Amino acid sequence: MTIKDIARLSGCGVATVSRVLNQHPDVSEETRRKVMAVVEEQGFRPNNNAKHLKQQAGTSIAILVKGTQNMLFADLVERIQSLLRDRGRDAAVYYLDEDANEVAYALQLCRERKPLGFLFLGGDLDFFRERFQEISTPSVLLTNTARDLGFDNLSSMTTDDEAGADQAIDYLVGQGHRNIGILGGNWSCSQISYRRILGCKAAFDRWGVPFDGERQCEPCRYSMADAYAATNRLMERCPDLTAIFAMSDVMAIGSIRALRDLGKRVPEDISVVGYDGISIARYAVPRLTTVRQDTQRLAEQGVEVLLRGIESRRGPTHGVVPFQLVVGESVCPPAGAAG
Repeated sequence: MTIKDIARLSGCGVATVSRVLNQHPDVSEETRRKVMAVVEEQGFRPNNNAKHLKQQAGTSIAILVKGTQNMLFADLVERIQSLLRDRGRDAAVYYLDEDANEVAYALQLCRERKPLGFLFLGGDLDFFRERFQEISTPSVLLTNTARDLGFDNLSSMTTDDEAGADQAIDYLVGQGHRNIGILGGNWSCSQISYRRILGCKAAFDRWGVPFDGERQCEPCRYSMADAYAATNRLMERCPDLTAIFAMSDVMAIGSIRALRDLGKRVPEDISVVGYDGISIARYAVPRLTTVRQDTQRLAEQGVEVLLRGIESRRGPTHGVVPFQLVVGESVCPPAGAAG
């Protein structure tokens, strides 16, 4: 099996397949998924450039990033690389599809490049349960918790996603909203989005607000384009919504564009709340109300725990980093609400 075979089976050019295999960002999500589906189906393992192997094998920390359009992860990667440079450590960054198996990819890296440690940015806990026991390398999972997995070499740092989503819904209901849509994410119980859904439900229950998940929730990938399409589906099904809580700021921005194209004003006709607190949220029009994750602390604590594991092989550490609800301009009371 060669790159040419992968190109033929996927219907893509050889150069495009090469860019996908080398994690180049200038490839569409659809093309990346098509190529990687063939790669996984055929069990393809590319031959690595010997010079690159010599530079990377056994000397660097591998950063595995789930999704190519998650701006929160882009911020985390930048901060992590800076912190590692300050500590005299090299890092190699690998971008995976949002639905890819990050543990299987890490196992491949263990065989081919033998990294000193792994930093997983995002992760599906089911993949860790299935095969992480095959990895002995010190590792840290960021933005999801591995506390209940019980691996001696896997630490985690995350935000309390359930509490963050609870506070977002609490704020919307406090502003007078009762018809609220939930946008985005994969709702498997091993995913971050699932905990955010639990937080939403807790807030609705506390306020006594009826909530029909089948009708008011619309899953989608963490991208503006997918959120745009999902918003159209959600509004077609629930035209009476007065607010939307999006699972990420990237989704929220895609949603706002869709709402504008539907003739809706934000927030006058419909309010929107995001999650993450990425920098673009402060410059969006309107400025986004969002649950801000502390990426600086996530990066600092994640790097510190990983290096401690590499240097002294200490046991795992699991921490929770505080969040903050940042009130912007994308929420106001619904029309007709009591003042």
